[in-house]
Amino acid sequence: MDLAAARALFDPEPGWLNTASYGLPPSTAWDALQSALDEWRHGRVSWEGWGESTGRARAAFARLVGVAEADVTTGAQVSQLVGLLAASVPDGTVVLAPEEDFTSLLFPWLAQAHRGVEVRTAPAARLAAAVTPDVDVVAFSVVQSATGVIADVDGVLAAARSAGAVTVADATQAVGWLPIDAGRFDALVAGGYKWQLSPRGTAFLVTTAQLRSRVVPSQAGWWAGDDPHGSYYGPPLRLASDARRLDLSPAWFSWVGAAPALELLEAVTIEAVHDWNVGLANRFRAGLGLPTGDSAIVSVDVPDAARRLEAAGVRAAVRDGRLRVSFHLYSSEADVDAAVAALTRRG
Repeated sequence: MDLAAARALFDPEPGWLNTASYGLPPSTAWDALQSALDEWRHGRVSWEGWGESTGRARAAFARLVGVAEADVTTGAQVSQLVGLLAASVPDGTVVLAPEEDFTSLLFPWLAQAHRGVEVRTAPAARLAAAVTPDVDVVAFSVVQSATGVIADVDGVLAAARSAGAVTVADATQAVGWLPIDAGRFDALVAGGYKWQLSPRGTAFLVTTAQLRSRVVPSQAGWWAGDDPHGSYYGPPLRLASDARRLDLSPAWFSWVGAAPALELLEAVTIEAVHDWNVGLANRFRAGLGLPTGDSAIVSVDVPDAARRLEAAGVRAAVRDGRLRVSFHLYSSEADVDAAVAALTRRG
C-alpha cells in the first residue's frame, strides 16, 4: 500500500501532534472494533473470533520487528511485561538504566529492592560508558519518551555484551515508525497504543529462548496453555513451549483493533512511515530555526508553548517542562505549519 492510500484511512481533527501520548486508529481498525462491539452488545457470536485477533496481531508485530512469532508474548502493558522479567532475576541482581527513563521500565526493577536487586542509573547519553563488569541487566528505551532522543543502541549493546549483561529494551516510542531488529536484544517490550495505532491494553514482549527459560510464568492462565482450549480446568501445569507461555489472557476488543492497525503499518512499510514522520519533524524543526534531527518526536523549549498551541487548535504535550510534538502517518504539513505559526507569532 502506498503512503497516500494509507493516510486516507485516518480521520484526525486537524492539529493532532501527540502520538507519543496515544496514536489514532485507521478506519480498518476502527471498523473492526465497532463490528466486534456490536456483536458483543447483541450476543450474536461466541468469543473465539475476537481471541484470534491476538494471533494476527502477534504475527504482524513479529514481522515488523524481524523475529519469529514463537518469540513474541502478548500482554497488556509495558510494566506488566517488564515485571515478569524483573520478578525472575536472582536476588542481588544489578540493573543499570537511564536516570530519565519512563517509570514503566524502571519501577518493576525498583520494586525488587526487598530481595537485594540494585538499580543504578546514569544519563541516557552516557549509559554505555556506565556499564561495569558487575552489571547483570541493562534496561533502556530505544527512544526516550520525553525528548525523542534515539539511544546509542550499538554502543549500549556492545558494552552489555562485554560485561555479560542481559539487555532489555523498551521500544514503545519506536516500533511503528523506527525500523527495529528486536533480535538484537535479549528482551524487547513495546506498548501498542502509541505508534502502533492500537487500542490501549495491547503490548508485546520479545525474548530469546535462553532468557525465556529463566522467566517464571507467574501470570499464566489458560491462554498460556499449550492448547488453550484444553487448559480450562485443573492441573497439571501444561504451558506452551514458546513465548505464549508468558501470555496474558487478552482483552479481546483491544486486540480486535490492534490486528488491522499493525497489518496496515506492515503494508505501508516502516521505512516509508519513518521517512514521512521524520520529514514532518524536520519541517517543524526548520520552522523554528533548529537543525535537522533523526526522530519523529521533537522536544523544544518555547515560552508559553502550551497556551500558544491550544489557542491555534494544536494538541501536543509538555514533558519534563518542555513542549513535545510528535508526528505520524496522519500528521500533515498543514499541522506542522499551524504549530510553527503559533509558536513563532509575536504577541
